[in-house]
Amino acid sequence: MTIALFHFHVTQIKRSTGQSAVAAAAYRSGEKLHSEYYGEDSDYTRKGGVICSEILLPAHAPPEYADRETLWNAVEKVERGKKAQLAYSFDIALQNEFSMEENINLARQFLLEQFVRRGMIVDFAVHSPDKEDGGISNPHFHVMCPIRPIEPNGKWGNKQRREYVLDEDGNRIPDGTGDYVFNAVPTTDWGSPETLEHWRQTWAELCNAKFAEKELPCRIDHRSYERQGVDLLPTVHEGPTVRAMEHKGIPTEKGEFNRWVKATNAAIRDIRKKIAALAEWLKEVKTELSKPKFPDLVSLLQAYFDRRNAGAYSQKAKVNNLKEMNALFNYLMENGIHDLDTLEDRVNTLRESSDALKETLDSQTARMKEIRKLPDYLATYHEMKPMYDGIQKIKFTRSKEKYKADHASELKQFYEAHRKLSAEFPDGKFDRQKLDAEYARLEQEHEETYAQFKSIREDSQQLWKIKSYADSARKNLEQMQQQNHRKQEQEI
Repeated sequence: MTIALFHFHVTQIKRSTGQSAVAAAAYRSGEKLHSEYYGEDSDYTRKGGVICSEILLPAHAPPEYADRETLWNAVEKVERGKKAQLAYSFDIALQNEFSMEENINLARQFLLEQFVRRGMIVDFAVHSPDKEDGGISNPHFHVMCPIRPIEPNGKWGNKQRREYVLDEDGNRIPDGTGDYVFNAVPTTDWGSPETLEHWRQTWAELCNAKFAEKELPCRIDHRSYERQGVDLLPTVHEGPTVRAMEHKGIPTEKGEFNRWVKATNAAIRDIRKKIAALAEWLKEVKTELSKPKFPDLVSLLQAYFDRRNAGAYSQKAKVNNLKEMNALFNYLMENGIHDLDTLEDRVNTLRESSDALKETLDSQTARMKEIRKLPDYLATYHEMKPMYDGIQKIKFTRSKEKYKADHASELKQFYEAHRKLSAEFPDGKFDRQKLDAEYARLEQEHEETYAQFKSIREDSQQLWKIKSYADSARKNLEQMQQQNHRKQEQEI
């Protein structure tokens, strides 16, 4: 059974990080939308790869919310807080084994049954970008849902309700400020971990049912790498700008980071594969070699090279065999490997070392992903700040409006960068040097960690060679024993 791709990621779109629900909807749908809250246009009409977009409404939602610009401006209007949470944003992978029509129908079925039936408004778009590494397509769909529910009367409801804490007599407890002690309780279960887990599992089951229907030997697993027991590092989302630059041969930090992650995962897979195979081989062979009549590890290797020398076609080949045998025996001596028990100890040591390195890589990766996005915003901020400074110097309204119109794009980039950085640096001190130093330190630490991975890989390759040669000698001895046994039977 083949494990197919599963990706089901959810985040929140919120003002505290400088996000706009209108801009997010414009990007996902590939449309041009105007934000009344920010007074800005977001134009993604030239964005490629958008197959279709659609808004799904529950029966009690106002029909005008079927218009994307109307819907998300209404969400922006009802949310007054500067740190307001605006919408849930889902990014869900589709399957290359299904046709695009099958994928779209499956996505729509899932959203109607699991989201709309709960009273949620759904804005979804299906993307099929250009093929990436290895010519593999990456079809997926984006989903945006307002966090605030719609009441049966079509009005926006509350996200939370007060649940007052009561004393032993059933009375409310004063909080000392004229109010009472209470807990803020969500009015829906849309944001609970249990609901998310249910959605992830349900989507996996729908896809697996489709695989079964098409008689395909594929399945997906909604559990995380960790829960599946798979020790791999996740890549970061590159986005259209980064992908376009990488396609043109222009390296980017995110691209380099993902290439590092892929190389590291390949090393992890290789090490895990070899260690697992070695452990299994040891389990099988150790029983056989533990028998008194069977040769030990060194004897097996000696028998292998004796046989190889017997078939050598030249003196040079024999010399090379001798050099390789000496190198292999030196490796065994240097690492204290004398028999199967010490060989097994070495395999276990490699496994423990690779596990420790994996934890280190996880820690490095998590922090690198946090600071990766900041340098771009820092650069944009400094690049566009002269435009912002320029408008501050203009006193007359008409001149200021003309300046804003002439430099709308630059000002928009500045405001966006300012919003993003303010969330990371509330004191307004943008310490680029500190970030660069931290990232450089993490890169250096990665190089050191990866060097250790290379060392483990070299060790595993040596052990694999020992395993291969010992196996060859063992099989040859078994064949000789069988031949002798048949010869004895014939003589009798």
